[in-house]
Amino acid sequence: MPRTSAGLLMYRFRNGAPEILLVHPGGPFWRNKDEGAWSIPKGEPAEGEDLLDVARREFREELGSDAADGPFRPLSPVKQKGGKVVHAWSCEGDLDTTQFRSSTFSIEWPPRSGRRMEVPEIDRAGFFDLPTARLKINPAQAAFLDELEAQIGARRPAQA
Repeated sequence: MPRTSAGLLMYRFRNGAPEILLVHPGGPFWRNKDEGAWSIPKGEPAEGEDLLDVARREFREELGSDAADGPFRPLSPVKQKGGKVVHAWSCEGDLDTTQFRSSTFSIEWPPRSGRRMEVPEIDRAGFFDLPTARLKINPAQAAFLDELEAQIGARRPAQA
């Protein structure tokens, strides 16, 4: 069975155009990677755990803040290059990305060195316009951006 993750695709409107919240994974492996390395905040469920609950929990763990109260609109799951299936929900919201507080995890670094270090799950967060988000996001997750555009197209506020 493929690994599964669940996450939230938060967006906001600035000057009539959508901006997408993306996070950059922490740790030494990702330090110098940018284009194609960013993601929606997401994580893996425990056995039998509701995927929307997982998405909301992971948002809180990775950013130190709750997402908006909804509505949460489901997006079609995507399969990433490594085989992981990612389920996502879009939601409109806002947060100060300079104030996020990510949880941490322990890794062995360098690999097979026997040394362990604590690293943040994410080391950066930001809102990006759609063209920039398309460059930064994991290529498989770009499908979420296409579907979000279709969801919000009719709801797009008038230009300011």
